[in-house]
Amino acid sequence: MNFKLKIWRQKNAATKGKFEDYTLNDVSPEMSFLQMLDYFNDKLITEGGQPVHFEHDCREGICGSCGLYINGRPHGPLRNTTTCELHMREFEDGSTIVIEPWRSRAFPIIKDLVVDRSSFEEVMLAGGFVNINTGGALDANTTPINKKISDRAFDAAVCIGCGACVAACKNSSAALFVSAKVSQFAMLPQGKTEAAERVEKMVAKMDDMGFGFCSNTYACEFDCPKGISVEFIAQMNREFFSAKVCSHKK
Repeated sequence: MNFKLKIWRQKNAATKGKFEDYTLNDVSPEMSFLQMLDYFNDKLITEGGQPVHFEHDCREGICGSCGLYINGRPHGPLRNTTTCELHMREFEDGSTIVIEPWRSRAFPIIKDLVVDRSSFEEVMLAGGFVNINTGGALDANTTPINKKISDRAFDAAVCIGCGACVAACKNSSAALFVSAKVSQFAMLPQGKTEAAERVEKMVAKMDDMGFGFCSNTYACEFDCPKGISVEFIAQMNREFFSAKVCSHKK
């Protein structure tokens, strides 16, 4: 397979970037998208060029680090698929593939296709955890949890923090990410003690980091590689308003 690649190149955060055009031939349809970029970089280096910087880790759809904007879609044309799970057979032979980094003020570009997503970490540090003085380790079944509730909590917990929701949103909102992290704790007994404090801190930090507001376009749900539902945004809003009402009554 042969492709024309239109790739965003940017030396660092302080310089202006631009698209550069390349031609890549003899691509196996069985290559993953990241393997194609590896193959492309090998050719660039052999020819004396500078390789394209992109982020990756597990290459198994787990870590969330491989996010790229491909032909106008976060992670490419397939739903419920990360960039590392995407294969070149999904593209037409001879077609042009446009590859960009995430676009958000809260995700500044470091170099080429790599962005700084530490803003997500800041949101998690604000409240995305549970403080429990457990003493010794407890058995897994010490606190019984209804299966419907545990399944629902797991649906939220599968969020890998890739940032596709931010990239898909016209406002660069992180509401889907934050709501998933808030909800996974709010639904379980271990997370209820700090529920009000948690949602207030995480929402405040989300705003502080420069993410936009949610306008319910559902683009985040559509392009989320793990299929996180926007229903969690509604749940986060309920948790937030409840926390504010309780705080006001005090």
